[in-house]
Amino acid sequence: MAKLKNNERIEILKKRMLEAPRYASIEQARIITRVYKENEELSTPKKRALSLAAALRELEIGVEPEELIVGNRTKGVRYGVVFPESGCSWIDREFETLPTRDQDKFLVRDEDIKEFRETIYPYWKGRSMEDVIRHNYGEKIDEIAKVVKINQKDHAQGHICPDTEMWLRLGVNGLIDKIHQKQKYCKPEQEEFYECTLIVLDGVKDFMKRYHDHIYAMLDDVDDQYRESLQNVADICLALTQRAPETFHEALQSLWFLFVVLHMESNASSFSPGRMDQYLYPYYRSDIASGYMTRQEALELMECLWLKFNQIVYLRNKNSAKYFAGFPIGFNVAIGGLDQDGNDTYNDLSLLCLDAQYDLGLPQPNLSVRLNKNSSHELMQEAIKVVAKGSGMPQFFNDEAIVHAMHEDLGIDYKDALNYAIVGCVELTTHGNNLGWSDAAMFNFNKVLELTLNNGVCLLTNKKIGLDLGNLETYETFEDLEAAFKKQIDYFIEEMMKAEVVVEKAHQDCLPTAFLSCVIDDCIDNGLDVTRGGAKYNLSGIQMIQVANLADSLAALKKLVYDENRISKHELLSALQADFKGHEITQTMLLNKVEKYGNDVAWVDELGAKWAMYFRNRMKNYTNYRGGKYHTGMYTVSAHVPMGENVGASPDGRNAMTPLADGGLSAVYGRDMSGPTAVLKSVSRISNSCTTNGGLLNMKFLPEFFSTQSGLDKFEDFLRAFVDLKVCHIQFNVVRKEDLLDAKVHPENHRSLTIRVAGYTAYFVELAGKLQDEIIERTTYDHI
Repeated sequence: MAKLKNNERIEILKKRMLEAPRYASIEQARIITRVYKENEELSTPKKRALSLAAALRELEIGVEPEELIVGNRTKGVRYGVVFPESGCSWIDREFETLPTRDQDKFLVRDEDIKEFRETIYPYWKGRSMEDVIRHNYGEKIDEIAKVVKINQKDHAQGHICPDTEMWLRLGVNGLIDKIHQKQKYCKPEQEEFYECTLIVLDGVKDFMKRYHDHIYAMLDDVDDQYRESLQNVADICLALTQRAPETFHEALQSLWFLFVVLHMESNASSFSPGRMDQYLYPYYRSDIASGYMTRQEALELMECLWLKFNQIVYLRNKNSAKYFAGFPIGFNVAIGGLDQDGNDTYNDLSLLCLDAQYDLGLPQPNLSVRLNKNSSHELMQEAIKVVAKGSGMPQFFNDEAIVHAMHEDLGIDYKDALNYAIVGCVELTTHGNNLGWSDAAMFNFNKVLELTLNNGVCLLTNKKIGLDLGNLETYETFEDLEAAFKKQIDYFIEEMMKAEVVVEKAHQDCLPTAFLSCVIDDCIDNGLDVTRGGAKYNLSGIQMIQVANLADSLAALKKLVYDENRISKHELLSALQADFKGHEITQTMLLNKVEKYGNDVAWVDELGAKWAMYFRNRMKNYTNYRGGKYHTGMYTVSAHVPMGENVGASPDGRNAMTPLADGGLSAVYGRDMSGPTAVLKSVSRISNSCTTNGGLLNMKFLPEFFSTQSGLDKFEDFLRAFVDLKVCHIQFNVVRKEDLLDAKVHPENHRSLTIRVAGYTAYFVELAGKLQDEIIERTTYDHI
């Protein structure tokens, strides 16, 4: 791996960032509230556009002397932004507790709390999207919450890969010119949309120029060592207000401005740069060929951008923080993969991205490598060396599994499927033309099974929350049980879909996004906001939680209760109701006397695969509020911990309220006893049509495995088996259990230790205790 010969600049910036305090900020909320009050007579799209433009012109900005890439949505790094348009009531409930809550803490200032309560919240109470959804459907959403977590209720939709190539090719002025041309012939109902886009793009130009002016105002106080490079950054910021980027440095700065503004507009997670090694390569190649830039200079620029990806986090409510723990902001960068002709492609910029990750080892960006049957030995070996470093990156995606599924199952144009990107954790999307709504909801299979076995009654609260279809003792055959399980799934799917309509309509009414619509095809051509269906593709993704526990539970029921009669129905139901207290022998049998998912046991794996496919097929019956398709994913973020807290004791031998399996495709930790290849074979039995919204397979290896070239070669063979088996995704933690245990006890000694949670990397010491414990207990491999 290449390393910076002189990385003083990077080390200074990295250290300063890691040591900076993390606050909740009300600055943008103050601006938004003022603009809304001043323009009460205007429509919501106009007020949204004007408030973003005002924030771009007024927010306090800052620049570090050493920076080569500048810009942020707050002056402080890793600040959490209070965003009143989407959610305000939860801030009112939780403001004082942000510094002390279990997960994702933020410092608060007393004067900010006072201003929020006296001037901001009184205006937004009852008006924010959160309040609209709660007023319209809040009780129903609460009723199904132990089975279905409806997302996007108090923040805007992210999980989007904008048209980065078009943004770089046209520049801000080019986009303005394009909109002016569309305005000449637009319909009356399109006029406001174009007016709003021009308002925000003018604000973007002013935002860029502010950084030019700010830097020139500080140059006299900058050390000689950094003055010339910082002045060059200022000149780049000014140039980007006048033309499209021409150099590699200009392209990186322009790209970063794009993502800062997207976050300022929507305050959402997972706006992703996509295939950077493809669309940035012409700039890189030109500068290298002309001698304008060396590879070392390019690596330094890339590492400065990598640092910026770590300076934006997202402020979630305390419940959501459990499901998305560790600030997974989701800047997903994809490298390698098939080109538009179906050939494998990678380049020196692909390797430069790996070099940057190897050097820095930070949680962002979420670096992904696309593999296929012709993937290069060089790219794979360099990627494996980064894996061995232990940052939890890169993760790997399988073109052989994904392209076909996106094209055949979702109807994505084949060229768009070839050019797929990843957003957030593992969510699949097309590049630049899709509002994928990939984080629409999470559906807990295991809670549905619990209700099916217990007359629709929750084992934790003894309240009836599902259909009463009988209980384990009344189902004569395993097929009877499955028939009841199917009806219970159908009931909660129908309730989930009703909630989704309410949430999507609220986004259209409350959070139109003019700037995002500028960089998603075909919104400008259609004269239609992206929230109203302006994009080429309009998908919604639902996550299935959690197939491993479900397969293990159904296997135990089928084998031990129905096929072999080793456990009576009465005994098992009593054991589940008692959380196995006094039924320890039964629990031991459930854990040890039946095969488990993840060990290449076909009949067990197929029990999980069957119900995943059933759920996927049911989703085909629904259309979302934008007229697009629903599809499914199998990943959890960190939801396997709080969703496990919603589930009583289960027939797989799991105790009540303990975590479900991590990942989404992973085996329950400690139950995959036949090695990593057996896990791949088990996962391969799940149809890739079930994971067009993303699938996630977690594995953990000891660092010693990678200490020899033989180990690296074996790992490459393992990845090629992953490709051949057409498994969609895989990722790795490379860490010793002892190091994690020490980090839990002595966090001050492990501040920079990163760990793969579930589709994203986070600082281990910033995770809550239950999630830390679950990660520690995952199966570790020392061989293949």
